Amino acid sequence: MADDLRQEQERILKLQRSAFTQSRPEPMSMRKDRIKRAMALIKENGEDLAKTMSADFGSRSMQQSMITDIAATVGAGKHALKNMDKWARSEKRPVQFPLGLLGAKAEVRYEPKGVIGILSPWNFPVNLAFAPLMQIFAAGNRAMIKPSEFTERTSLLMKELVKEYFTEDELAVITGGPEVAAAFSSLPFDHLVFTGSTPTGRRVMEAASANLVPVTLELGGKSPVFMGRSADYAKAGERIALGKMMNAGQICLSPDYMYVPQDKEDEAIAGVSQGVHKMYPTLLENDDYASIVSDRHFERLQGLVEDARGKGAEVIEVNPGGEDFSNANQRKMPLNIIRNVTDEMAVMQEEIFGPLLPVKTYSQIDEAVDYVNEHDRPLGLYYFGEDKAEQERVLTKTISGGVTTNDVIFHVSMEDLPFGGVGPSGMGSYHAIEGFREFSHARAVYHQPKIDIAKLGGFKPPYGKATDKAIAQMMK
Repeated sequence: MADDLRQEQERILKLQRSAFTQSRPEPMSMRKDRIKRAMALIKENGEDLAKTMSADFGSRSMQQSMITDIAATVGAGKHALKNMDKWARSEKRPVQFPLGLLGAKAEVRYEPKGVIGILSPWNFPVNLAFAPLMQIFAAGNRAMIKPSEFTERTSLLMKELVKEYFTEDELAVITGGPEVAAAFSSLPFDHLVFTGSTPTGRRVMEAASANLVPVTLELGGKSPVFMGRSADYAKAGERIALGKMMNAGQICLSPDYMYVPQDKEDEAIAGVSQGVHKMYPTLLENDDYASIVSDRHFERLQGLVEDARGKGAEVIEVNPGGEDFSNANQRKMPLNIIRNVTDEMAVMQEEIFGPLLPVKTYSQIDEAVDYVNEHDRPLGLYYFGEDKAEQERVLTKTISGGVTTNDVIFHVSMEDLPFGGVGPSGMGSYHAIEGFREFSHARAVYHQPKIDIAKLGGFKPPYGKATDKAIAQMMK
């Protein structure tokens, strides 16, 4: 069975690579047509996809899905269509003096790589499959998508829709469980994009390395929130609450923990708590609030809370409607703000990916900076405050994939900013021109003039005075 699955994947890859090779050079109009069809697929089936995502989660807001998975993905397509002609232009590069005077020319051409694999996750199942696809198509590639088995209905619907809008040699969706994903990550693609956890990212990179497949890894980690003393704690609290409660915290860029001044801890916690109360008067029957995707993830989150409590943390449950979650079977979980955390607690060791918010305190902001620098580099970093010097200190003393100041998560929604991690939070990026180049090969092209440059430059044996002169000139 495993061999059959692998052979089917290999068949599609061979089909796509053959079509890619035979169609070169492919006009930009063909690339644009693929992007337009991908956008049409998303637009025309947006509501069905949103309903299906809700069924997979147990409960997920239709409006949230329409914003994050449908409209945002269409936005990625629009941005690619608007900019791809400019991105794809070859770049003239200078040649060393005096070669330019003699007619030599140099350029960089951005050429498609071939067939690109996309291993997409469950938390934004449409967006994280189709948003990178827009740039993959813009760069002139074909693609194969392996979506998550956790959102099985959505994956199957995407597979059926792709068959309607694309030929198999342009785009194909492969569904299945972990064994299918393992086979997929070991295929000899021309590039592989993976979005998911850091431990799985390591396995994907290891599998890809056997075929020397370049990878873009969009991972996660513990994205910190720095609260400066100059922050507006009520406004900041509401924005943190919005970022933490969206998708029930199941976002790679979700604020993972807060670092606040010791004397402002109560105010910071109150700000977040009031933000939750304002946006979510109830949780259990509230369609605006998502369920945790699976029993396994729900139990993991409950375990993190119990581990922290058992090791001395104070857990504040933010339950605006005073609801009883103990007997609810919808996998809905209120926000748990966790005080007095230590590094011995699992909640401070692994990415949370749910509605838990640990709080740490500092007396000087450099303590928070040092703490972040001692740990894995995060995907996102957030600073709240009006002190521009302090903000700049935090930004210049830390390293993270991206930054949003005075809010959380928003940098990922800026189409003209690259999105990606650094170190354990990922490598490579997409969005903007950086994404186009990620999925392109920068091909160096040098045009030699008719004149015998090697002889003129003293590079041609027998070596002599011209050679010595050339060496002396080069060493100046």
